[in-house]
Amino acid sequence: MKRLLLFTLLCVSALGTMADDSIATEKVSFFKKIVEVVKDFSRIDTNYIEPQHYNFTVMLQNTNTYESYTLRSKAGEELVLSPEPSVRVGPYVGWRWIFLGYTFDIAHLFDKNNKQDWDFSLYSNQIGIDLFYRKAGNDYKIRLAKLGEDDEKHVFKNVRFSGFSESVKGFNLYYILNHKKFSYPAAFNQSTCQRISCGSPLIGIGYTKHTLDLDIVSLNKTIKEYLGSDAEMFTDSTMLAAKVYYTDFSVSGGYAYNWVFAKNWLAAASLSVGLGYKRSVGDLEHEGFRLRDFSFRNFNFDGVGRFGIVWNNTRWFAGSSLIFHTYNYRKSQFSTRSLFGHLNIYFGYNFGKRKD
Repeated sequence: MKRLLLFTLLCVSALGTMADDSIATEKVSFFKKIVEVVKDFSRIDTNYIEPQHYNFTVMLQNTNTYESYTLRSKAGEELVLSPEPSVRVGPYVGWRWIFLGYTFDIAHLFDKNNKQDWDFSLYSNQIGIDLFYRKAGNDYKIRLAKLGEDDEKHVFKNVRFSGFSESVKGFNLYYILNHKKFSYPAAFNQSTCQRISCGSPLIGIGYTKHTLDLDIVSLNKTIKEYLGSDAEMFTDSTMLAAKVYYTDFSVSGGYAYNWVFAKNWLAAASLSVGLGYKRSVGDLEHEGFRLRDFSFRNFNFDGVGRFGIVWNNTRWFAGSSLIFHTYNYRKSQFSTRSLFGHLNIYFGYNFGKRKD
């Protein structure tokens, strides 16, 4: 009886060990699959793309920022505003594909300007991500004021105006279909080198939240100061209520191309057009969303463009890139167009040879 009991216990123990081994094997197999999926993000055709050979990067970058906002009413009144461009300079330090840095706005170094501008971009072979947050400062200027269909007041050129505020935050996520032969990082974060010219279709999604607020009383006061008390004012009711909060959900498609026109040289161009659905919330509208609120008029086209030129011999690199975003918001009584972009000029050095 004792022998039978001992045999039974040994069998149970063996079965338990086999079950544990089976579970452990399944866990290892699952982990290996995850590792393979992650590795696939960096797999490339080395005939077309030369991988990064170094672990660390130091870089000095100059960033120039431009913004423009156009507001139009149904009655034909139009206002174009933009701030003075920002000129920022600062150092960056990178480890493989992670870059950290800070730039100083030398154009407004001693100004009491509350402008905020944060951008984060991550470019892998397959996926690219842009995260951004922008908040207006107090240095806007009126570039054009059109009070009627045929009445353009160019007198307003470069006139300071503090009665406008805006902010935008959001992200763009896009997928590079031909990622094994085409390299976005080669053009925009210098972590690889494109050796043979190649292009790729792009698909993506995006989300942004916009706030625009125009002080019409302050605007009309500025008009009186420059054109006299008898000057025509902005009187359209839609302009008087030019306070807009809206969110933008979009899907996009486009194409990017890297042109290797000489040894170690690359010229890149990328354009994506997004179909965005704008949902607005304002003082004159209820908050929340109901099915009956859906309207095909809320669809508008947005765009993202990227252009760059790079010299990179894998150890040293230098170049310039231009990235811009445009957003359109149209209602039957009121419309806006927002445009902002960055021009980057950079110079850097890679070090710390990789062993893998």
